[in-house]
Amino acid sequence: MSRLLLLDGHSLAYRAFFALPAENFSTTTGQTTNAVYGFTAMLINVLRDEAPTHLGVAFDVSRQTFRTEEYSEYKATRSATPDEFRGQVSLLKEVLDALRIRHVEVEGYEADDIIATLCTQAKAEGFDEVLVVTGDRDSFQLVDDRVTVLYPVKGVSELARMTPDAIEAKYGVRPERYPDLAALVGESSDNLPGVPGVGPKTAAKWLGQYGDLTGIVADVTSIKGKAGENLRAHLDDVLRNRRLNALVHEVPLEAGPNDLLRGSWDREEVHRVFDSLEFRVLRDRLFATFEAPQEEAGRPWRSRVSCSTPRRSRRG
Repeated sequence: MSRLLLLDGHSLAYRAFFALPAENFSTTTGQTTNAVYGFTAMLINVLRDEAPTHLGVAFDVSRQTFRTEEYSEYKATRSATPDEFRGQVSLLKEVLDALRIRHVEVEGYEADDIIATLCTQAKAEGFDEVLVVTGDRDSFQLVDDRVTVLYPVKGVSELARMTPDAIEAKYGVRPERYPDLAALVGESSDNLPGVPGVGPKTAAKWLGQYGDLTGIVADVTSIKGKAGENLRAHLDDVLRNRRLNALVHEVPLEAGPNDLLRGSWDREEVHRVFDSLEFRVLRDRLFATFEAPQEEAGRPWRSRVSCSTPRRSRRG
């Protein structure tokens, strides 16, 4: 069975950063490592639980994309990157390189556009299943009988399995209509304001009645009450939201799903990178979870970590 696992690198690293206290995760040189640690711990768990045959990690390049070109306020309310987070993405990429996990980024596009493209390609190429690990709800539009989103509900340690039925149960719409609902309600994390006074229940009711956003627009004058007035007054915002939350399925990529075949990690590199990050316990977990090769047997760890390392979590 072919199972492709795709992870949104920035989304998950950022969640890990806020889930784990920065003051408890740093090296003896002062490099904060909580985002790298949390992401890597989550990665070990999901590889153990899902056993993918193929996997890759998508990253954003910058906040400047075709979406900010259309709407300069897109994601403008997001706070500046915390100093403690800086540098951790490059360290995370070192971990992925050591584990021989391919990571992909494309200028002008977001990580979820890359994931959407790989999902589309994987289904066309006959993959049995695609799993997407991300904290970005825009990814819900990708969910179908072969694509499942694993959505973090507690830091990055607990993932909810968002299937078509799970999305409908939570939001009242099927996955293909979720972008319509999000356009009506708005998305604060992307700085996309919705219709005042319209929440998910009202949006889902309208979509159930009119079929989709196109149907709502076509019959917008028939929607009564204050909510209908607000919808008509903010219709341009809703249509803009819908353009911006639509994921791109044709990002030009150098690697396709079949190039993401899971292989053996570079064991010497794992030792080197985990030594530099002082991830002794996490490395022990890695090798305990995924059986180490014969040549590792009896090999002393080269970790420079001691249990008394200042400001260092005992979990590290």
